Amino acid sequence: MASSERSALLTYRLCGGSGDDERGRECGRAAAAATPRKLPTFLGVVVPTLLSMFSVVLFLRLGFVVGHAGLYQALAMFAVAYFIIGMTVLSVCAIATNGALDAGGAYYMISRALGPEFGGSIGIMFFLANVCGSALYLLGLVEAVVDSFGIPPGQEVGSGIHVLPQSYWYELLYGTILLALCLVVCLVGASIYAKATFLIFLIVAGVLGTILVSFFAMQPLGVPIHMPHLNSSETENGSFTGFSLATLRENLGGGYGVDYTTGQMMSFSTVFAVMFNGCTGIMAGSNMSGDLKRPSYSIPRGTISAVLFTYLVYNLLAFLMCATCNRTLLQKDYGFLRDISIFPPLVTVGIYAATLSAAMSNLIGASRILYALARDDLFGRALALAKKTSASGNPIMAVILSWLVVQLVLFSGKLNTIAGVVTTFFLLVYATVNLACLALEWASAPNFRPTFRYFTWHTCLLGIAGCCVMMFLISPVSASASLGFLLILLLALHYLSPSSTWGYISQALIFHQVRKYLLMLDVRKDHVKFWRPQMLLMVQNPRGSARLIDFVNDLKKSGLYVLGHVELQDLDTLPSDPLQPQQDSWLSLVDKLNVKAFISLTLAPSVRHGVRQLLFTSGLGGMRPNTLVLGFYDDATPQDSLAQHPAFTSAREELPLGFPPLRAAAAPKLLSPREYVGIVADALKMLRNVLLVRHLESLDKVWELRRAASPPPSIHVWPVNLLRPDSARYADTCSLFLLQMACVLNMARAWRRARLRLFLCVEAGAMPHAQEDKLRQLLKDLRIQAQIQLVPWDGVVRLHWQAPRGPPGGPAPAEEEEAAVNFPPNTTQVSDEYVCAANKMVLEQGPAPAVRFLYLPRPPADTGLYPLYLRQLELLTRDLGPTVLVHGVSAVTSTQL
Repeated sequence: MASSERSALLTYRLCGGSGDDERGRECGRAAAAATPRKLPTFLGVVVPTLLSMFSVVLFLRLGFVVGHAGLYQALAMFAVAYFIIGMTVLSVCAIATNGALDAGGAYYMISRALGPEFGGSIGIMFFLANVCGSALYLLGLVEAVVDSFGIPPGQEVGSGIHVLPQSYWYELLYGTILLALCLVVCLVGASIYAKATFLIFLIVAGVLGTILVSFFAMQPLGVPIHMPHLNSSETENGSFTGFSLATLRENLGGGYGVDYTTGQMMSFSTVFAVMFNGCTGIMAGSNMSGDLKRPSYSIPRGTISAVLFTYLVYNLLAFLMCATCNRTLLQKDYGFLRDISIFPPLVTVGIYAATLSAAMSNLIGASRILYALARDDLFGRALALAKKTSASGNPIMAVILSWLVVQLVLFSGKLNTIAGVVTTFFLLVYATVNLACLALEWASAPNFRPTFRYFTWHTCLLGIAGCCVMMFLISPVSASASLGFLLILLLALHYLSPSSTWGYISQALIFHQVRKYLLMLDVRKDHVKFWRPQMLLMVQNPRGSARLIDFVNDLKKSGLYVLGHVELQDLDTLPSDPLQPQQDSWLSLVDKLNVKAFISLTLAPSVRHGVRQLLFTSGLGGMRPNTLVLGFYDDATPQDSLAQHPAFTSAREELPLGFPPLRAAAAPKLLSPREYVGIVADALKMLRNVLLVRHLESLDKVWELRRAASPPPSIHVWPVNLLRPDSARYADTCSLFLLQMACVLNMARAWRRARLRLFLCVEAGAMPHAQEDKLRQLLKDLRIQAQIQLVPWDGVVRLHWQAPRGPPGGPAPAEEEEAAVNFPPNTTQVSDEYVCAANKMVLEQGPAPAVRFLYLPRPPADTGLYPLYLRQLELLTRDLGPTVLVHGVSAVTSTQL
């Protein structure tokens, strides 16, 4: 068991006793992984979440949002944003309280809920979101530093405290230095980070209190604003009016203008994108899940508390700003809170501290996600370096790699430039968190029982819809690009990543839906128009049946396909079920042969009893096998066709070792001729159609169907009972079923090049052209394209032994035609000479086809005649190549629309 899959209960049970070395190593890994878990709820969740949500928006962009949007729209933005994140928080809390959490936060939750494909792709998206968020906060911090200490535009030399040069490259340098400071703190570890963030939290709380007091304590004043314009500067005057009804009325409505740093015209969506960055910190606590003492306890309480507190603060500050500051001050001065504060230096310190803390929070969150991705080996060697940790468990290489990516993002240069991208990434992650919770809820899995119950599937759906709508409102281009990138990651992980043991939500959802639809699949509503073959293929040893398995897969026509196997053992004499270890070998075989089949294994005292069991029990509801397929019973030595199958010859893997070697030529068979024919009789009594397949090992389907030779490969169809020439009919149930199966094979993708050839056996004086016209009309009504070929068989029929034709005690000769339908044929009516002549007649109809379909008569009622019946079938199909003997009891054709 991997350390990422541990739970407190499993660790306790593993380490409780004196185990072997492997168990000891597992306990050591579990103990080592548990060592860093030191943080309580307040320091590990509340403080990081508050600081991440306040950060840049609270001190540097809240006035910008209110100034452009006005109070009403700003409050609407907060309501929409917090509605979206509120729904997401409910989903996060539900997943977080459903089991033991490890490092990785949202990635860990999504990957364990939705599987590795979604988990890995969203993990990368969340990593990028945190990286871009860290760069965003650093750019905000650089903006604040330059605003306080930068040389004013138009001046070459500064004065006083204004000594820092301003240009793109200088600001990149400042951001790099600040990022290096964040790197040092994150390299030390989560403990020092928690202490640093707590100190910053105290500073921010003090600054926030000072700001609230300043709105009431400060007298009205004018604030000169230096506006950069080309290489010179303009000065505008903003006003702090104190509480004024006129100021409030002026700021109630929207007044979107041009952003003075980017020169872009603002709108609701662009302002919302900037504002939403103040709400994206809800995962800061979840990102620390690997460092929390009790993540399932701390994450719900800490996250909800932080979200409610920040929502109240944002709304309160928005109202105070609209009531005391004119629009010019709000729009044109990002740092106006410092200008109106009773103690400006403290506000400056608060801005620096909050943005630096948010940058560190996102950097350490990104490193934890990257470390979790690397540890799960979803991307193989690409992230192998990120697995390395320090002695204390801190993923130092993941921190360094995250730092490098943040450094690259810093080249974007402007805060508002990447705000939309960051928002899109976070919204996509939040939508997926809601999707994970929705999937778990809809799957109705018994083990999904979170202790947090304040959520429903409605809240999940609302969260998904809100996130998707806002993504496209903010930036359709960014949203489309993000979804495209996510789809590429999904496909790459689906085909390249190794299978995991986390559990796949898709399987739970499929089970839930299949159960529902199986209940709706009412057998009483079956109609012949929608009939399809549902196959039960009995396989003794897959080593000798690979081509048969592949052939029947072509015959199933999107129907149910079950591979059945009977193990001749008695469970009473065994310590455990011997079929369970074999199950994986059979499933691997199905995967390698690329057939869409289920596996059904059973124990029985005889093969006949085992086949009966499978015919009775295979399938569920309206999906049950209606056709039994058997290999032919003859004296041929089994050949290991699995070793030559393309699925194994082209792969580097060894053959499945779970299957025993094939029966030797001199070894006795597990099945007697009488028992074999009895299986056919049992299936017909149970109203199952029967297919007996012979010589299929000689069918090279790939060569036969792809060769360029002319004419194209053909399928020969003989819809007449060759063992009952005196009752030959072409439109009984069995003949129509045989014709349908040949047509189904011809409809399979691999067999579409083949041509159907239908053989009409005629006698002199029987008006063959009239029979041909009737058969052609029948094919037209059934929409089957086939070439009809007349075969004179007078010479064959003359050899028919003229014995009484009905079964003993059967109907009189005048009732002969009715007897052919309602009574099983008496195989003693035909001689071996006749059967050999019929075989020769079939063989002479060249060129040789890819496969032949022949009519399978019913077994005789007298079980003593079973060996003779089987011998006549062997003579009839001798040397014919791939042959399918068919007996149908189902009405399967329809001429209706």
